[in-house]
Amino acid sequence: MKNDPAVRPDTSTPDTPAPRRRRAAPPRETVLAAAMAAIADDGLDRLTMAGLGREVGMSSGHLLYYFRSKDELLLRTLEWSEEQLGVERRQALARQVPVRERLDAFVRLYVPRAPRDPHWTLWLELWNRARSLDDEARGRLLDIELSWHRDLVALLVEGASRGELRAVDAERIATRIRALLDGFSTHVAMGLPGSDRAQVLAHVGDFFDETLSVPSG
Repeated sequence: MKNDPAVRPDTSTPDTPAPRRRRAAPPRETVLAAAMAAIADDGLDRLTMAGLGREVGMSSGHLLYYFRSKDELLLRTLEWSEEQLGVERRQALARQVPVRERLDAFVRLYVPRAPRDPHWTLWLELWNRARSLDDEARGRLLDIELSWHRDLVALLVEGASRGELRAVDAERIATRIRALLDGFSTHVAMGLPGSDRAQVLAHVGDFFDETLSVPSG
């Protein structure tokens, strides 16, 4: 007798498990934010690919697949942090207030918030590793430097054009200001005595008064 077409043989294999659905990797920002949080909580020395992987639900192998190396992970984390700071900086510099107030806001964003500031901890570590990084990675670090430099030059030029600041060689003075800020910021990040954030902001403010104030009369 032919098979009844309404009755179909059972060809399933109950003992064969269904294929496992591959778990999607977390968004890039989730990984980078977790890396920055780990640096803030435990310091850079204790950040490992395995530990970060456990935090975001990925294996260290998957992290290496996406980031290639720990140096690349650190660099991307710094770039992500700089993106956040860049948004704050653009908002601060776009305010309709005197140039000197915006210059002070620029400095407050530049200087570490406290010793072991995670952004500055990462920044100093990557520059320390710069000799072992390739040209492309060093170029990305330089791009971060130049973004701050360009905004500072623009402030100095605007201040002079409005008569709010002394007319100076903006490129030259901006280079000096950044060197001053880098030196003070390194001391703040390291927690050196006599170099807390409030003292540094006061020192920089004095330098601006002496260098950029328009002479009276």
